[in-house]
Amino acid sequence: MQLSTYKIAAIIIALSITSSISAIAVMKSIDNKTQNELIEDFYLTENAVHVSPHSIRKSMDKGDQNFILVDLRSQEEYEKEHIIGAVNIPAYKDKDTSDYGAVDRIVSSFKELNEKNPRKDIVVYCYSIPCMTGRKIGKMLAEHDIYVKSLGIGWNEWRYFWDSWNHEHEWNQTNVLDYISSGKDPGIPKLNTNSTACKIEGSLSC
Repeated sequence: MQLSTYKIAAIIIALSITSSISAIAVMKSIDNKTQNELIEDFYLTENAVHVSPHSIRKSMDKGDQNFILVDLRSQEEYEKEHIIGAVNIPAYKDKDTSDYGAVDRIVSSFKELNEKNPRKDIVVYCYSIPCMTGRKIGKMLAEHDIYVKSLGIGWNEWRYFWDSWNHEHEWNQTNVLDYISSGKDPGIPKLNTNSTACKIEGSLSC
């Protein structure tokens, strides 16, 4: 049985009203919070989502395997060079063409990765700090009850601006080429027992 034009219009209006009410409720919730509460929310979110590249480098040096890096760039770019140890779940068909519409493929790939590594953090990275790919994929996954973290920098900063996020005293002690790999395989980070990466452990670690 086909719906009449009036019924369809009524449904659309009802949905619009429901969405508007939800949006207003969220805004009122925010409006009712003090500035200090909003600041607290911001930092709680930042700490829950963002992962310091320095802490990742530190974990690589120690041989820790409590996380998995996921490179969201195209397969072609990944195979050319990637952060060592990272696996590839591309959100791009090629370097110039996004593939955000491949929701089933992307979600199922992350679901499988998560199921195989239930106690590990999944940390995604894309092209650069302002790149929206990691944020869009993170949102897509959260809508499917899969929760990932985000590396605080992208591939460009890791590969070409190594000194910008490593400590100054480490500039002459580390070499970016030791932390990248090529080909289809993730590669295995080298142990570095002389690492001078952040010595602080626990929740206040780098």
